[in-house]
Amino acid sequence: MVNITYDASGSIVWQDPDTGKIFVYNPGDIAWTLASTALVFIMIPGLGYFYSGLLRRKNALSMIYLSVMTIAVVSFQWFFWGFSLTFSDTGSSFIGDLKYFGLKGVLEKPSIGSARIPSIVFCIYQLMFAAITPMLALGGFADRAHLGPLLAFVFVWSTLVYDPIACWTWNSNGWSFAHGSYDFAGGTPVHISSGSAALAISIYLGKRRGYGTEALAYKPHNTTFVVLGTVFLWFGWFGFNGGSALSANLRAAQASIVTNLAASVGGLTWMLWDYRIERKWSAVGFCSGAIAGLVAITPGSGFVGSPAAVLFGFMAGTVCNFATQLKFVFGYDDSLDVFASHAIGGIVGNILTAIFAQASVAGFDGFTVIPGGWLDRHWIQLAWHIADSCAGVSYSFTMTTIILWIMHYIPGLRLRVPEGVEILGIDESDMGEFAYDYVAMEPELKGVSYVSSVVRRESDPESFMKERHSSASGNN
Repeated sequence: MVNITYDASGSIVWQDPDTGKIFVYNPGDIAWTLASTALVFIMIPGLGYFYSGLLRRKNALSMIYLSVMTIAVVSFQWFFWGFSLTFSDTGSSFIGDLKYFGLKGVLEKPSIGSARIPSIVFCIYQLMFAAITPMLALGGFADRAHLGPLLAFVFVWSTLVYDPIACWTWNSNGWSFAHGSYDFAGGTPVHISSGSAALAISIYLGKRRGYGTEALAYKPHNTTFVVLGTVFLWFGWFGFNGGSALSANLRAAQASIVTNLAASVGGLTWMLWDYRIERKWSAVGFCSGAIAGLVAITPGSGFVGSPAAVLFGFMAGTVCNFATQLKFVFGYDDSLDVFASHAIGGIVGNILTAIFAQASVAGFDGFTVIPGGWLDRHWIQLAWHIADSCAGVSYSFTMTTIILWIMHYIPGLRLRVPEGVEILGIDESDMGEFAYDYVAMEPELKGVSYVSSVVRRESDPESFMKERHSSASGNN
């Protein structure tokens, strides 16, 4: 039997057999954290729908598939060694050890994140953060990557990129945590790491066919999917940020308030910036801005007051909107603007958190004590946040590039699809299934016979050349 008892109020009581110290877990805190787990889970397929809606119809299903595939792969990785590498309490300042390999010993003991909930509750909650992060990065593969090798990529990337960054940010042994950086819900581990990875992916894959021409001047094929995905993301972000309090308290409520406010202001700001050019009220623009606002407020949601959240939303909607032009300046093809929305948005959030973090807001939970940010005249905080942001960008970009090029030279793991497959679409070539029963692709394909010949030539060149030789001989 597990070594727990219950007190008169129904709270779970666990006594450390080594020290005799008693820990009390309030059922309300556990319930809120588990509910937040479900909220964050729904964000992942929501992200799949958001990405899917922005693409062309011939690649619509692949992104939705990748969202559920990522949940499955990371769930195994987290059980296998991900949780231990991130949150073992005997690890280094950079990455954990294998103390909790296979989730051994992860049950009733207090979690490293908060002594108010047991480790098993903290484990399942943090799994959802680990799962959504690589899915954010997978947006960089849109339109031009094989799906099979992405199974390996997600497992390896989670191990070598996400786990170390999350460890140094949230593990009490981590170097960034030890120096007092504030990252309430994942500005660096989730957004900066995934956005920087998407940049590395875009550079590695190269430009899509027709880049810079009318061929890629298409509008999102399903704006309804974009709005639906945004609704799922916005809805789940209450668990993403509010749940990071790891307790049902006033700080969780404050995090939820500023989350909603930053998203609202970010959406309106981005939409208005777009209106000045198009003189149209863009649903896609509003959704993009709302996501940018949510990204920016993530690291500061448990540290800043409501007035600051307005600035978070405005700055994210403005900076991320203009950051979408960076790909034209530097010549990389980030098809879904993951770098502009998440890496840049995460940096904006980290910097603003260092400026507007308040000790009084962090203390809404009744026990957190911090020196605060610039509002509390704690000037060094900005330096630590800049250092953390730079470390996140450089480490994620470098490691992702290394992973991609190693996979490039392993048979069966090369990610870039040939031109013929790109023309045909990932749904047809790698899945044989479609998001819709009928997809009118003829205008895009510009001749099915041409596409078929290209695909056959590049998938089985020897057979293709024999067939051509035979055909030529017959004509003679």
